[in-house]
Amino acid sequence: MERNLALELVRLTEAAALAAARENGRGDEMAPERLAATAIETNFSALGVKGEIVVGSGHGGVLATGSILGEEGEEVDVAVNPLEGGISCALGGPNAMSVVAIASRGGFLRTPPNSYMEKIATSADGAGVVSLDQAPAVNLSRLAERRGVYVEDLTVVILDRPRHDDLIEEVRAAGARVKLIPHGDVAAAMAAAGPLGESGVDILMGEGGAAQGVLSAAAIRCMGGVMQCRFRVRGPGEAEQLRQAGVKDPGRLLDLEDMAGGTVMFAASGVTDGEYLKGVQFHKGGAISHSVVMRSESSTIRQLQTSHRFDYRPDY
Repeated sequence: MERNLALELVRLTEAAALAAARENGRGDEMAPERLAATAIETNFSALGVKGEIVVGSGHGGVLATGSILGEEGEEVDVAVNPLEGGISCALGGPNAMSVVAIASRGGFLRTPPNSYMEKIATSADGAGVVSLDQAPAVNLSRLAERRGVYVEDLTVVILDRPRHDDLIEEVRAAGARVKLIPHGDVAAAMAAAGPLGESGVDILMGEGGAAQGVLSAAAIRCMGGVMQCRFRVRGPGEAEQLRQAGVKDPGRLLDLEDMAGGTVMFAASGVTDGEYLKGVQFHKGGAISHSVVMRSESSTIRQLQTSHRFDYRPDY
């Protein structure tokens, strides 16, 4: 991409986060995502690019995979999750955030809706050390050795799902601590890939959505961290979907460049407090949002705390 759109991109996620946060804890699982998606679609034209959504909202609508955003300008790939952790937001839980990434044309891996991936992510010192081809205990032992610590010093973040019962037992048997999260593996992957000691987690393991895998890869490419993924085919129907999406070898190990290649820009804004970002904080007359914006070409990472003023709430 010829232009640096990173700071324009974060305005999309800020608008989405502010809209979704109004529904935080209200119990409606669909309303927060619908409002966030509308905010992104409404504001996208300000970027001055024409984007094809190659990784879109799994619930369809204005941000469905295959949709076109913007009418003119440079053509780019778009990966978007208007509300990562929508159920968590509805219940007032953690790790809900709005995420948008763009890449040069052909940069993002195409993923069928509702497909899944095995994932492992950690910070830069895990390069050449951790791999999905190794058992969890081996990965933990090698990472601990690289860092000069004991396995007991490591914390593994894992989505709290029944499919991870065996993985959780393996990690605990190896001696590491487990941090279970109800939702939000993009935020968890970013936390695991960040600078050592900042997030309290050392490595992400387990299976999650393929769309979230691509978004995580976009962020981690900019962060300089490590991530590997591999499609988890759960039946012949999914195998056919992958084939139609152009995935010739679902069992191939995917690295960051496979999932998010070329020039990548990434932005995320917290809706509720999470592993990587704080959520929206409303106050009299406005709100404060917390965001991150990153760019692979320069490896810049900007943490933004933005104050927003409102004048349309009669009770303010």
